Amino acid sequence: MSIEIDVNNVANLAKLSLTDEEKAVMKSELGAIIGFADKLAEIDTSGVDITAHIVPITNVLRADEVTNQPDRDGLLANAPTKADGYMTVPRTFE
Repeated sequence: MSIEIDVNNVANLAKLSLTDEEKAVMKSELGAIIGFADKLAEIDTSGVDITAHIVPITNVLRADEVTNQPDRDGLLANAPTKADGYMTVPRTFE
């Protein structure tokens, strides 16, 4: 499969100003990259699970557990005003 690469458009999208020599090199390098991607597309992956990974992946985070639950009454003891177990603040909007 041969794809024509518009190097001027790619350079414009990347905001690059390339000389004619750089454009020729860029065209061959981009062609090689696309060729490699085409080779990868030829690989038969029909028997591979979608989530298959070469390295076993495990969750390294611990499970969430509540270990220290503060006493609500103790926290509200220093609140200047409180109602129904919550600290109240002055209204800022009417």
